[in-house]
Amino acid sequence: MDAISRALTSIPAAYHWPLEFCAFSTAATWILSIITFNVSQVDRVWTFLPTIYTAYYALLPLWPQEPLFPLCPYTPKALGWVVATDFSPRAVLMFGLVFVWMCRLSYNTHRRGLFNSQDEDYRWAVLRSQLPPWLFQIVNLTFIAAIQNILLLLLGLPTKVASTVQPHTALTTSDILLAGLAFVVLALEFTADNQQYSFHAYKHACLAAEKGRVESYDEKKQWPGARLKWTPEDAKRGFVTKGLWAYTRHPNFACEQSFWWIINLIPLLSPSPPDLVSQSLDSLSLLPSPSTVIHEFPHALYPFLYEIFNPLVNILPALALTALFFSSSTYTEAITASKYSQYKTYQERVGMFQFTETCMKGAWLAWKGRKAEVDAALWGKEEKVEKED
Repeated sequence: MDAISRALTSIPAAYHWPLEFCAFSTAATWILSIITFNVSQVDRVWTFLPTIYTAYYALLPLWPQEPLFPLCPYTPKALGWVVATDFSPRAVLMFGLVFVWMCRLSYNTHRRGLFNSQDEDYRWAVLRSQLPPWLFQIVNLTFIAAIQNILLLLLGLPTKVASTVQPHTALTTSDILLAGLAFVVLALEFTADNQQYSFHAYKHACLAAEKGRVESYDEKKQWPGARLKWTPEDAKRGFVTKGLWAYTRHPNFACEQSFWWIINLIPLLSPSPPDLVSQSLDSLSLLPSPSTVIHEFPHALYPFLYEIFNPLVNILPALALTALFFSSSTYTEAITASKYSQYKTYQERVGMFQFTETCMKGAWLAWKGRKAEVDAALWGKEEKVEKED
């Protein structure tokens, strides 16, 4: 305990409890993955951990100044009287947005059965088959348990800025506009989730019918926005291409990243001091010239690199999440392409996250004279034209 106490003294007070809880969560999910032979333990708490860290920072005045029991949240005295006694309206707003995010994700996770302790993300099963057992366990400890838990902690840090760095002023226009945009993004993500769920319900009903079983699909039971006209061709294709999925290959992931970028930007774009964006830009003006770096290497190299990358710390949570989604989506698509022959056609026509990429892909295929053929393979447009004729 003395060693832990000494280590905590070298860490800023605002990080004490979150780091303790993150260490506990990392150890708990890793140990459970070993005991249960199931590495999706982090996946089951993914929906809650960012909300817990956000709530901790947004509700600092509620916590005692000393922990009442192990892992009890507390507000260190070093944070100051104002932080410990006065709520930040901006931090509370961010917590409200993240709470709505948690409700959406929890609902989608529950209906997909991922809260079942026996369920494991299919990608981990594929990865397990591709790696030696010893190497997979290293990945389990480092990436699946540790790195993902650290990332989930990072998602709470924008609220830490609003609560412990900025003054607790009233909400501004930028706060309201960004909050409204966050709700729009969450609505689009909810629609994308529902469209994917609706497609798989229809697909499973079709597969059951082929095997002589009766599994009904009722379009009226689907959420508005997800009552799309699925066809047997869609089911045979194996993956969803309609609705929002016609504009990006992962509209849910695109919205997820957008949401956390908005959360990250709320304190950064606020006019309340300190102006973190301006400070980052000002620090760049203090950089030594490239010729100085070359001449004085290695003495000038460290401060040169530090001043370049230091501004990125303010957007590290969103950057880290984007990096994770890009790498995981790339791996997921490799698995999907190995299962469904038309998925490469889908990749050729539709962008991964950005609608602008989809537009450019469509223009490129039109220039090559293949757009009608590709569109027909994904959406059956030629068949519609024949019916109209």
